Amino acid sequence: MARKRDYYEILGVAKDANETEIKASYRKLALKYHPDKNPGDNEAEEKFKEAAEAYEVLRDSQKRKIYDRYGHQGLEGSGFSGFGGFEDIFSTFGDIFEEFFGFSSGRRSSYTRSNARKGNDLRYDMELDFMKAAFGTESEIEISKTELCPDCKGSGCEPGTQPETCRYCNGAGQVARSQGFFTIKTTCPYCHGKGQTIAQGCSKCRSQGRVVVHKKVTVKIPPGVDTGSRLRLTGEGEAGLNGGPHGDLYVFLHIKQHDFFKRDNDNIICQIPISFVQAALGDKIKVPTLTGEKILEIPKGTQPNDVFYFQGEGIPSLRNSNIRGDQLIQVLIKTPTNLSKKQESLLREFADLESSKFSQRLKNLLKGDKSSAVN
Repeated sequence: MARKRDYYEILGVAKDANETEIKASYRKLALKYHPDKNPGDNEAEEKFKEAAEAYEVLRDSQKRKIYDRYGHQGLEGSGFSGFGGFEDIFSTFGDIFEEFFGFSSGRRSSYTRSNARKGNDLRYDMELDFMKAAFGTESEIEISKTELCPDCKGSGCEPGTQPETCRYCNGAGQVARSQGFFTIKTTCPYCHGKGQTIAQGCSKCRSQGRVVVHKKVTVKIPPGVDTGSRLRLTGEGEAGLNGGPHGDLYVFLHIKQHDFFKRDNDNIICQIPISFVQAALGDKIKVPTLTGEKILEIPKGTQPNDVFYFQGEGIPSLRNSNIRGDQLIQVLIKTPTNLSKKQESLLREFADLESSKFSQRLKNLLKGDKSSAVN
């Protein structure tokens, strides 16, 4: 009888290797020497079996303790008689083998039979008024989506009938074929993995198990949303398949432009026209805000496009509705039209005075007297 190699030597790990190192080493060897990658190579097949046997022992803490203390003889005395199959290995590495080789073991047959799938997500584009977006609102929308058929409850069978066990796969949802010492299982082409077939289909849903319905949904819109904001309504999407959950509904918001206010993040901007007299002499004016009117004091000598602020009169923050942005007021100085003769006369007198002052400032500037040219 041939002497068995040391299990640590087979896997290429140290005797104090942890579970992660042992698993990683076995995975590497299993992929390298797998018979499907080495057809007809008996040496590769033997190395594959040898690695699997070593891994089966070293991954089990109790078997490993016995092996470390008594070696191969200790395992024989404990009832372990070498590597007896691939089931336990597949339960650990089934996902790897399926990914690389396209088959599964019998113990993982529930993987292919589990056909529950989440329903499709839906999208709804909503146009929203500027003020409602600023302070939040509730809006009712109507959507079309698929739901479980009310007659067959999603089974696809005519009410009063039941699905039949698939005769081709006997309800397993899979068909199997042998390849070497592996059993390769694929989805049944007749029942598509369901394990059942429908003898008499539901007339309402035409055996689909789902129907299109129109539903009204209330959407709660928080303060501070803007164009591009997206709201998620969990479970308001289409019905799932084979008992899977509903999808979600995503509402994409598009905010209408306001006639007076423009938005800049959480701030709002507006433009207020004032006369050149108000700009020169100063004044107090009423300015619209999102919540009403507020008095703005115009200082003397205000210039075109000067900007003033109302702190905290902007848009509520989407993250904290108790915090609001600011309102920015840009003043536009209007040039008067349709002047009366008296107004023209006064303006000409004012212009003469200004011209005289400007001429003197210009003369001083040309002479280099900067201090006199300031005012």
